[in-house]
Amino acid sequence: MRKVFGYILAGLACAFGALAAFVTWAGSRGPEPSRCHGNLVTGSLEGGRRPPYSGENFRAYSLTGYLAGRTFMHSTVAKTVVEAYAQLAREHPDLRFVYGESAWPWGGNFFPHKTHANGTAVDFFVPVRTAAGAVGELPTSPIRLFGYGVSFDKSGQSGGLKIDFAAMALHLQALEKAARANGTSISRVIFDV
Repeated sequence: MRKVFGYILAGLACAFGALAAFVTWAGSRGPEPSRCHGNLVTGSLEGGRRPPYSGENFRAYSLTGYLAGRTFMHSTVAKTVVEAYAQLAREHPDLRFVYGESAWPWGGNFFPHKTHANGTAVDFFVPVRTAAGAVGELPTSPIRLFGYGVSFDKSGQSGGLKIDFAAMALHLQALEKAARANGTSISRVIFDV
């Protein structure tokens, strides 16, 4: 029985590895810009790109989600996100940021999200501080539904963490500045507690 279980685990690991390799390949096609079609709900994406998994002051919400291909975006959006993080690293090197899900490399239906179909929507997790005021990161373990299961009260607290509203404003400003430099803009910000 143990041997069979081992074969099953090895098979699942190989299948996940093959999926990760395919998703990486699908999002690494040449230098041409991405193309989005349709809208956030019923659209699609050609040539999706994604930011690196992590950088000096940021990381993706989940290595599993990253490898599964849930962090692709339109090339201009990905460039904007990376440039915003670079600006923040220069101006506020102590802050840390976490980006979440965005789209498949090809866009389309993106369960459980009702949007994200054309690669122009990105989830960002709120920056947080500890009760002592130290810069922290939102917990994004599977137990916390990769960060999507963390809830805050009316004062912006969740357990020993508090939303860093000043850092959130700096993040939005950096995103808007980078978006304008790349010939685009932020059209909507949805804040979900």
